[in-house]
Amino acid sequence: MAKYTFKPTDASKLQDNYDLIVIGSGGAGLTSALQAAELGLKPLILEKMPRLGGNTMRASSGMNAAETEVQVEHKVIDDMQAFYDETYIGGGRANNESLLKYFVTHSALAINWLTQHNIVLNDLTLMGGMTKARTHRPHDGAPVGGYLVTELLKQIEKAKIPVVVDAQVTEIMRDGKITGVNVTISGNSMQINTSVVVLATGGFGANAKMISEVRPDLADYRTTNQEGATGDGIQLAKQAGAMLTDMDQVQVHPTVQQDTDHAYLIGEAVRGEGAILVNNQGERFTNELATRDKVTAAIEELPEKSAFLVLDQAVYDRVMAMKFYDSIGLVIHGDTIAGLAENMEIPADKLAWTMTEWNVAVNSHGDSKYQRTTGMHHELNHAPYYAVHIAPAVHYTMGGVTINDKTQVLDTTGQVIKGLFAAGEIAGGLHGHNRIGGNSIAETVIFGRQAGKQAYKYLV
Repeated sequence: MAKYTFKPTDASKLQDNYDLIVIGSGGAGLTSALQAAELGLKPLILEKMPRLGGNTMRASSGMNAAETEVQVEHKVIDDMQAFYDETYIGGGRANNESLLKYFVTHSALAINWLTQHNIVLNDLTLMGGMTKARTHRPHDGAPVGGYLVTELLKQIEKAKIPVVVDAQVTEIMRDGKITGVNVTISGNSMQINTSVVVLATGGFGANAKMISEVRPDLADYRTTNQEGATGDGIQLAKQAGAMLTDMDQVQVHPTVQQDTDHAYLIGEAVRGEGAILVNNQGERFTNELATRDKVTAAIEELPEKSAFLVLDQAVYDRVMAMKFYDSIGLVIHGDTIAGLAENMEIPADKLAWTMTEWNVAVNSHGDSKYQRTTGMHHELNHAPYYAVHIAPAVHYTMGGVTINDKTQVLDTTGQVIKGLFAAGEIAGGLHGHNRIGGNSIAETVIFGRQAGKQAYKYLV
């Protein structure tokens, strides 16, 4: 099958006025524009980068949702309250509760909406901090982000929604309410009128200056973010009078391969499918599926401040992303456990004992050492064996623009800025002090849809 290629709109074909302008082309932006168009509105998507998809393209594991038909088909009986509680606990009980309630109660509806658009996430895996398999992904285990963006773009093309790249919005115009934007497209400045702006520009994880200002302790960390995640939307919102929240809440992802020129996030699904973490002595040192902040802290307490993910052929086969990591040279191989240990340059006897001990724990359904209770369905005993050297890196900015559960942006007095909405990573508050894996893709679709619906309600 030929690879799908989306052709952006030529800027010369732009009109002077649109019902709404969506800034950003990741999951939240594409979803909000599509939902708005299906309600009869005329949206425009502006993307500053030459490539579409934003950070969503880097998402690998899946999309969390509770009480879905997919779960029932897999004999996973879940409930929304458990999803709420585990996300709330995982966020240090600092989550915005109204946002979290909307998020949880609309997650299954978002899965249904995607299915109606031939975007099918009918396989399940498990993320850290969750006790149920509620992370939905494509049936072949393919990275969810690229799949979601590609399929949404097909729908965007079908709906004839204009999408312009190399379009840097420099100002949101406001006169009591939103009136338009100033934008520079391929070096040419122009004004486009609109009554609604949806900010879907992502976070600021690739802006080292902003990171160091809010979290000096992370100034020297590498990042998993694409180069466009520089917080432009946050600056635009501030200029329009928006209030910001939780700006110092920056998530560090524990498993990032960064021995090359680029930092590659090794998705949580690898651990969810059964991989373990070992130190450079070949020993486990933590519950691999604790929340990301706890796993990160455990790695940073090691003298070497890095560790290895260890897995067998069965885990490798269950996580399609492993083939990609392997194809770019990130994976260490071993025909046997001893051979793997030799290539990892760690003690073979200790790694062999760790693997034996782990397999016993799997068979007894209990991890007495670190109390891991999830991702323990399969022994690690299918040769060959694999490892990936990992260390923590900046991954996600949980703070951002303050919104309510209607995705309306609030000003510094807590009042709604008329016509200004925000969805996705740019919005702060949902995740509290720590984001659960699988909740970012869910956030983009759930609140992207809400922004499209609320834009319609505002205009009519």
